[in-house]
Amino acid sequence: MAGPGRVAKVVLDSPLPRLDHLFDYRVPEALAAEVVPGVRVKVPLRVAGRVADGWVVALADTSEAPGELSPIDRVVSSAPVLAPEVWRLARAVADRNAGVASDVLRIAVPKRQARVEQRWLAAETAAPAPVRADPDPMAAALLEGRRIAAMPTAHLVDASGDWVGGWAADVAQLAAAVAASGRTTIVATPDRRDLDQLETALAAGPAADLVLRIDASRPPSARYRAHLTALEPGPHILIGNRSAVYAPAAELGALVVWEEADPFHQEPLAPYAGTRDVALLRQEQSGAGLLLLSSTRSTTVQRLVELGWCEDWAAPRGRPGVILTPDDGRGTRIPSAAYQAVQRALTSGPVLVQVAKPGDAALRALRAGDAPLPIDAGRTAHELGRAFPGVAVVVADGDHVHDTVPDGPRIVVATRGAEPRAPGGYRAVLLLDGARMLLRESLWVAEDCLRWWSSAAMLAAPDAPVHLVGVTGDVATALATWRSADFAARQLADRRVLRFPPVVRLAAASGPVRAVEELLESWSGVGAEVLSRSEEERGERVVVRFPTGAGRRVADVAKAALIRHGSARRPKPPAPPPPVLRVRFDPHEPF
Repeated sequence: MAGPGRVAKVVLDSPLPRLDHLFDYRVPEALAAEVVPGVRVKVPLRVAGRVADGWVVALADTSEAPGELSPIDRVVSSAPVLAPEVWRLARAVADRNAGVASDVLRIAVPKRQARVEQRWLAAETAAPAPVRADPDPMAAALLEGRRIAAMPTAHLVDASGDWVGGWAADVAQLAAAVAASGRTTIVATPDRRDLDQLETALAAGPAADLVLRIDASRPPSARYRAHLTALEPGPHILIGNRSAVYAPAAELGALVVWEEADPFHQEPLAPYAGTRDVALLRQEQSGAGLLLLSSTRSTTVQRLVELGWCEDWAAPRGRPGVILTPDDGRGTRIPSAAYQAVQRALTSGPVLVQVAKPGDAALRALRAGDAPLPIDAGRTAHELGRAFPGVAVVVADGDHVHDTVPDGPRIVVATRGAEPRAPGGYRAVLLLDGARMLLRESLWVAEDCLRWWSSAAMLAAPDAPVHLVGVTGDVATALATWRSADFAARQLADRRVLRFPPVVRLAAASGPVRAVEELLESWSGVGAEVLSRSEEERGERVVVRFPTGAGRRVADVAKAALIRHGSARRPKPPAPPPPVLRVRFDPHEPF
């Protein structure tokens, strides 16, 4: 069949690996004006007369498919919601992780909101007003397509009356400078609290009108409206959580990932591609600049620096002063030196105490005068309440969320990651339970602890003391000297000897024993070796490691195995369905 644009290349919205390729459909004459790349369509399947959802990703004049092509059933909407750059990224992410492209598209493209879409189609698109912003050296480097690993300003910044992390102020400044050049910036952060800070910082700058928040916590209509607006001519500043890296941006100038090693950047949905890895792929495809901005250096980013793939950017001056405070042997939660620091700090403002475990028993104990509690946030708050009578004690954890606390004397006991911000910063910061945090079983425990402590320390006021209690050794020295890159380099050297990530990549497979064993046999032929093996209730689970350069071959082998397993004949009811073969690349906690 021939004819200009009469063949539509369609990707089906199906999780089945065997359907993860483009299908050719004939474009009926009546739909010729509506069928354009990016639109949602309904197409027939040659299975029991079913109709499937899909996206048009390209148009062609001819088809190499045998036989007569089936026609597109209908166009769901004339809005081209799947941008070409998003499709290319989704395909690359799926191929890298033995996944299905439509699974990636469900993460990248929000669910359709018909009323929002109709209003958007009817509205006239207006070009954004030009932005005037101060020159920014980092923005200039990113606009050259450079890849940068950097650490941010290490203290809170006043964003017109709202205090935000220095990192948020840094990003707002460079995003405005990128926008002034007419290019778009995408920023991905781990969680809602970080996004709120960034949004506040951007709202106080010259590019406030260009900000589009596209995180999944927004109402579906708001997220879809932002996605549609991002399709319009820019520049835009697109901010969100891990899915933001998929946002449409034809004129992408800079891609920023804040705290790339944070576990919240791990995608829980298939094909499980984390923010950092997706950002690396998008940078290569787009040529935009990439900024990996973190409070500390991870071993993964250190490897990129040592390979010359990413350049090391000097950290701003003004790091908080960290004091390594040993336990004094009195059996109390807080050594006397740290108690004295709290006492002095409370004369001028709030004090932050970071702990490992939550415990709202603290509030009950403070009210009822209970006996000492187990070692957690509860006992810490209890001790501090007794030691400083009349001083308010605030517990901040997953059950007691405080984004900010007022100025004035108070003690904030917070679990890691739940620390509120205080106006001007805390007058002292105590980091407790460090030795216990380091006992957590994880491949990444040392760098995780260093990041948690550094993040809390950066909430301190300038010249305020930060006490790390009861921790010694290399990781403590790295915090005290703010030389996390050197620490990451030493960790990376150890991992080269052990052949652990990020020097190698991992993949985990689970499912029926026969299917897993067949996959292992195929994997052995492309450089993968078994690292661990365990039995499961109806099968087994294995973890393999392989050289980073063999990733595509290992993924292709896994994809072929998934197709074979998914195409196998299933037993008829009432026989129970067999376990499903599952493969996950780069599991964060593989064991």
